Amino acid sequence: MFSIRALFLPLLLGALTVTTFAQQAHVQWMSLEEAAEAQKTEPRKVMMDVYTHWCGPCKMMMANTFTNKDVIAYLNKNYYAVKFDAESSDPVTFKGKTFENPGYRQGVRGRNSPHQLSRTLGVTAFPTMVYFDENMDIIAPISGYKTPSQLELYIRYFAEHYITGVKVKQEEWESYRDSFTPTFR
Repeated sequence: MFSIRALFLPLLLGALTVTTFAQQAHVQWMSLEEAAEAQKTEPRKVMMDVYTHWCGPCKMMMANTFTNKDVIAYLNKNYYAVKFDAESSDPVTFKGKTFENPGYRQGVRGRNSPHQLSRTLGVTAFPTMVYFDENMDIIAPISGYKTPSQLELYIRYFAEHYITGVKVKQEEWESYRDSFTPTFR
């Protein structure tokens, strides 16, 4: 004779293992200041997700792209991933200069004043991924919602092909883009 408990215990333990793994697998987000500090001991490229709280596509990227196991693994291994609210009231120090949001209005629902840093980075739409090299110099801001396979094009290019200080030729980028085959699902 068997018990219901003996029958379902392995299934329950398997579900707990999957749940625990899913809870642990996430992008290791940090602030821009933390990324700059980390560069001192282990230089990497930086990908900054510039978002706002009211931005629908930003929320979709958080839910659909930044939860993808391939995206998570690649970003955590090859980048310092920075999350930045483009309308935050928090001051940010970057390259010796402090950026603020003097127009920030507490308690405002919807759009608020843009942070000085988002303007300095050339962000005009949300979401925008701003890529930096190991010296914290801006490589490029790339705007718009990206699926995991669309984001893969950029994160692989900047991590594997971009050389700091070397200007990318348009025809080289187009050749890479046109021959790229995504592997993230």
